[in-house]
Formats: sequence, C-alpha cells, structure tokens
Amino acid sequence: MELDSSRCYAALKARDARFDGRFFVAVSTTGIYCRPVCTARTPGRERCSFYANAAAAEREGYRPCLRCRPELAPGHAPVDAVKSAARWAAAKIEAGAMNGGDLEGLAAEYGLSSRQLRRVVEREFGVTPVALAQTRRLLLAKQLLTDSTLAMTEVALAAGFASVRRFNHLFKTRYGLNPGALRRHAKPASIADAVTLKLAYRPPLDWARLAAFLASRGASGVECVRGERYLRTAAIGNARGWFSAEPVAGQLALRLEVSAGLMPALAPLLARVRHLFDLDANPRVIEAHLRGEARMKGLLRRQSGLRVPGAFDGFELALRAVLGQQISVKAASTLFSRCAAAFGEPVSVASTAAQSAAMPDARLQFYAPTAQRLARANLRELCAIGLTKKRAETLHELARAITDHGLKLEPGVDIEATMNALQALPGIGAWTAHYIAMRALGYPDAYPHADLGLMKALGLRKAGDMLAAAEPWRPWRAYAAHHLWATLK
Repeated sequence: MELDSSRCYAALKARDARFDGRFFVAVSTTGIYCRPVCTARTPGRERCSFYANAAAAEREGYRPCLRCRPELAPGHAPVDAVKSAARWAAAKIEAGAMNGGDLEGLAAEYGLSSRQLRRVVEREFGVTPVALAQTRRLLLAKQLLTDSTLAMTEVALAAGFASVRRFNHLFKTRYGLNPGALRRHAKPASIADAVTLKLAYRPPLDWARLAAFLASRGASGVECVRGERYLRTAAIGNARGWFSAEPVAGQLALRLEVSAGLMPALAPLLARVRHLFDLDANPRVIEAHLRGEARMKGLLRRQSGLRVPGAFDGFELALRAVLGQQISVKAASTLFSRCAAAFGEPVSVASTAAQSAAMPDARLQFYAPTAQRLARANLRELCAIGLTKKRAETLHELARAITDHGLKLEPGVDIEATMNALQALPGIGAWTAHYIAMRALGYPDAYPHADLGLMKALGLRKAGDMLAAAEPWRPWRAYAAHHLWATLK
C-alpha cells in the first residue's frame, strides 16, 4: 500500500483521530513506531517513515510505542473491507487462523496454494503471512502483559504462541524488551476470573443505540444490557464463557471484559467482538457521504455515530433473521429466546465449573444454538417452539447448508455467491439475504429494500422507488438503512 508522505505528516501534526489505524509512523532516531494520535512531541519530517500496517514497520526493525500502544489502533473502515484474497487472509490471521494452524490450511480454505496466498499477501502488505501472524501475536501479548494479571504462560497461550520459550525469544528479539520487565511497569485492570482489555474505535459512536439494538433482537438468556454494559454468553470451539463491553469515560475505546474460560479463543473472540460492534467503521467518512443527499442530511443533524450491528456468529444471526421474517421485533425476540432455551447449550453444563460459575448476570443462561444442533433437530421439535412447518424447514435447510455443504456466513466471503446460495434455500428471499449480508457478512452496501420499516420511513411502496431512493447512498446503504430504522422508534 502506497502512502502520501505529506498527507500522513499533516495528519500526524494534527493528531487527526480519523487516521488512527490507517497508517503508522516510524521515527528513525528512536527506533519506535507510533499511531498518528500519539501524544509524544511530533518528530521532524526528515525523521519520519510511514507504513500501512504494524507488521511492515516491525519488518524494518522498529518497536511499538509504549505510550500510544499500536496494538490498540482500530482497523480499516468498511470502504476497505476484505475484497481480495490478501485482505481475507489478513482478516483470518487477525482472528487467529494461524495459531495452531499453517499457511497450507489457510490457503486451501480460499482455494489457493500456499505459494499463491503468500505472494498476494506480500504484494498487498509487504510482509509474509507468517510475519503478519507473528506481529498480531506479539501485539496481543503486549496488550495482555500491560492490561491483565494473567501469568506469563497464560499470556503466551492466549496470544497464540505454542510455547513460552518461543514467546520470550520473539518478544526480546523483535522488541528488545523483557516480557517480565514490561509486566512490572504495567497497571493491570483485570479481576481474578476475567481479563479486561480496551478496544479502540473512531468517533462518533452512539453506544446506547447500538447496545439497545442488539439486546432488543437477542435472546433474553443469551445477551442483555445492564446500564451501559452489554453482556452475552460466548462459545468458540471448546471455549465457553461470557464477555461484556461498555464505553470508557473520556476515551475513544470500549472496556471489554472477557471471562477466563474464553482465554484459549481470545484472538477469534476479539475479531468477532470488533465485527459485532462495527468498531472498524469510520463514521465521519460515511456520514459525510450520506449528508450529500437531502433526506439523510436532515437525519444526521439529529443522530450521529450509528453503526451497523454485526454478528458474533453468522449462523446465529441468520437464525434470527429467519425467525424475524414478517413479524415484529418483539415477536422475533420471543421466538429466538424459545429457540435458545430449546436448542442452546445451558450454561450449567459448561465443560468446567469456572466457565459456568462466574456469569455476571443471572439472565445469561444459554449459549446460542449452533448449526450442528439445529441440523440434528427434527421438524416436530422445531415446530414446538411456535414455528410453522415451512419456517422450520427453512431453518433445518439453513443449518444443513452450513454443516453439510460448507456455507460460510462471515466477513470476507464472496458476497454475491453467498447471497445467491442463501436465496437458493427454501423460504429465504432477498430481504433475508440482504439482512444477513448486512450484519453477518459485514457488507456495508446491503439494502433490504422490501423492508416494511424502510418503506414507512421513506414514504414509498414500490421496490423500484426504494432502490432509486437509495442509489445516492452507495456504497453505504446499510448505514442509511439503520439511520432510517432509528427514526421509527
């Protein structure tokens, strides 16, 4: 990725938060690289080099700044969403795909050879996939050393290292720091049975609307909101537990609390949480574009910082979308709660006592139903929660498409192919496919134009008129839709 040095330096001098995570600056005289929002005195132009990502700076021998902490920088905005094999691979690596795996397995998942994937990643990022994975592990370990009270062995394993020896060697070699020394200077923010981390975002963020949207469409036994704090259960692989999130006063960050039972899946958990809260969006850029259309200009005077709520799990979101077809939000939430109680794993039978005993809210009673569980269910069981036979058949076929036919509902997949595959299933039309694309796939231009709420907000009734009205909002029609939905409350 080529960077305009003069623009980068101007952003650095202004400490413009809109560029945080979009580039890093390395200073030749200190050997350190920083975020453009670092509060240290701005170095002279001749001492600065600019890099598109942390791995590229570290390849040149620079160490991460201990003040601005590059590991907290937000990722790319929706306009930079994963569209190529390189971006897809980077997103998978960010989520820990190479922790315990290898490049061959990752490449095969995309239908490439390991040599092809290595080549496209190097062309896009200037570093190998292994270097990307190592940098991500090191930065996550650095964050855990600084913010948590985890033992050194737990830090290494949670960050994705196979051994403490390998972790210590890479940390000292790459950063010139002793992990133990960094821990002695840290101010841990964790409690005994959980780890607390920070997740940065670009402002503005309307957290109250985001948390309320998620809770109102979830299952009462799976997620809830208490004050400003959003909580939910989480199951990733064999890991079970809970996490919570809330804004940090005076900072552009969320405080994420993760239970100890989820530490083995920390890397994928962090990626899922960022997607769930749409933390990599750049609202100022999106809203500046939407303001160009008269109807949106008026809305954005009254509401700003809306995100497109993502999905913690693609199948879970698709399940909710099917349950919500042609009924009210409240009725859909009731059905999902019944589904979670009938087919979700109860917290009380989690694999270890520690994972089930520390739930921070009594309302958290179930882990969301999985595709594997619903694929095993028969139609009579599905109908027992209040579904029609046709709706039960749709859920069963959706679950089988994931478990038996490899359908993936996650960011980075081929949008068009995935939406076509969804609409080939009985009972799934354009509305459901676009809603799933909007939230599970992270597609910022998804637009369920047949939605009755959107029609009401726009005062239109014909599909052609709905599509024409949304044309000026491309490529962020999903954000425009959420602004319109917000007016209906």
